[in-house]
Amino acid sequence: MPDFSLEPFATTESTPELATSAAGDVSGRSNFRTSVINLERPGDSSVFGDQTRLEAAELISRYPVGQGRSALLPLLHLVQSVQGHVTPDGIAFCAETLNLTKAQVAAVATFYTMYKRSPTGEYLVSVCTNTLCGMLGGDDIFAALKEHLGVGHNQTTPDGSITLEHAECLAACDYAPVVTVNYEFFDNQTIGSARNIVSQLQSGERPLPTRGAPLCTFKQIERQIAGFHDDLAGVDPFAPDAVSSGVGTEVGVKLAIERGDTAPSYAVGSNDSGSASSADAESRGSAGGPSQNDAPLQTSGSDSANPAKPAGKEAK
Repeated sequence: MPDFSLEPFATTESTPELATSAAGDVSGRSNFRTSVINLERPGDSSVFGDQTRLEAAELISRYPVGQGRSALLPLLHLVQSVQGHVTPDGIAFCAETLNLTKAQVAAVATFYTMYKRSPTGEYLVSVCTNTLCGMLGGDDIFAALKEHLGVGHNQTTPDGSITLEHAECLAACDYAPVVTVNYEFFDNQTIGSARNIVSQLQSGERPLPTRGAPLCTFKQIERQIAGFHDDLAGVDPFAPDAVSSGVGTEVGVKLAIERGDTAPSYAVGSNDSGSASSADAESRGSAGGPSQNDAPLQTSGSDSANPAKPAGKEAK
């Protein structure tokens, strides 16, 4: 008969050590994308000074009492603005500040790609290689920048000026292919224009993005994402009136206005199912009222035929 017995759960043979990017090449890939934060050392939260602690308290105060742990995301950006990436020290600081375990903090920090797990250069250059950008030249741009800079995905140039990454989507399909520098957009790129951008960055210049605010350093943009829009290093990178859209973004809206197109809606006097009667629809046309997708749902508080059961009673 077949042997269905299992190896002991925690033997070396059954649970081989998994390599990460920190361990070097993995199956010929020097940029193994499932790298994790090294938590072997405990982390020292005391490396963060009083100013950072005051700012952390301010972030927490922006959330309802008792919901301070919701400040974890901006708090991680705050520690990145200090150290340039999420370190074991940053993990320990967030855990201590929010009364969380380091495992809980690390689980969040390793989920989102905006939290960097290794030192990041002064400028983070992201090349979109998702479907549309990739087909229109994004893959070629990324390959050209790898050769030009001599680094690969999630790697930083020896002078510490640029970290290169390819992004799955930069939410700018109407300007494909796109490149961002510290999350500011450079639209409709070519190999030549992208090379020119990184060359300017390496020479100390700050090219003006196609849309959005002027460039600032990675640590400065992390501070802004955390929620602090102050003057840093003698410059004012935050531009609240910066234009973030363009002709490509607005084409659909303009066409809809010209054609008189509107989203489907339901009448105010709709029936319980949320759909308007034919008479209502005819009298109202397509104007007014929210989308049918926003119709109120029947709940135990609004459905008289199925009221909520008393506390502690199981629903029949």
